[in-house]
Amino acid sequence: MMPFPGGIEANANATLLFSFVAAVIYAFALDMPPKWTRSAAKTLAVALLAVLAAMQGGPALLVAALGLSAIGDAFLSRDGEKAFLGGLASFLAGHVAYVALFAQSGGGLRLLSAESWRGALALAMAAFSIVMLAALWRRVGPQLRIPIAVYVAAILAMGLSALTTDKVWVIAGAVLFIASDGLLAAERFLLAAISPHRPWMRHAVWVLYYAAQLAITLGFLLGAAG
Repeated sequence: MMPFPGGIEANANATLLFSFVAAVIYAFALDMPPKWTRSAAKTLAVALLAVLAAMQGGPALLVAALGLSAIGDAFLSRDGEKAFLGGLASFLAGHVAYVALFAQSGGGLRLLSAESWRGALALAMAAFSIVMLAALWRRVGPQLRIPIAVYVAAILAMGLSALTTDKVWVIAGAVLFIASDGLLAAERFLLAAISPHRPWMRHAVWVLYYAAQLAITLGFLLGAAG
């Protein structure tokens, strides 16, 4: 059963399927040397979600956030510090778009205290962000400290703003996004270069990240509410 009307031949369902296929292709190509084909698969996975959101009349901020994320994926599919900083900047802009989107569609920060589970999750997000930033601060070079601190603040704001919405899929997506970024930071900066945990962590980062973007997209397009 497809999520959108019209069966698998409908444009929306076909676009979603192609996005998923690109995500699977990248998962299998993840450990291969950087090539344009690998970069294309990574970029297309989320870029097609942006296309889907636009096709289905989704919020402009959702399309923008997904598009900026796809640009970030293109940067991060390459090696080197410049590519990493380009990806960081793109995802930072994407998180700002998500914060604006969630704030626009949410019920305000008062919801965090109105329901205990929202407040507890908000505290967990804040604690995780503080611990991660403290660990990274000691391990990264001085030139990366401020960009990473700004990024951590942005993704925490994204998570907190998601908690103000009534969309369960969007909240789940935000949690998965934070988990993915936490694993990515640990794999890139905290693990030893020869750690045996790197391969599975790289795959876990991608699975959590794509699931996050998919959940947020469908949360808006299908109107999933709690």
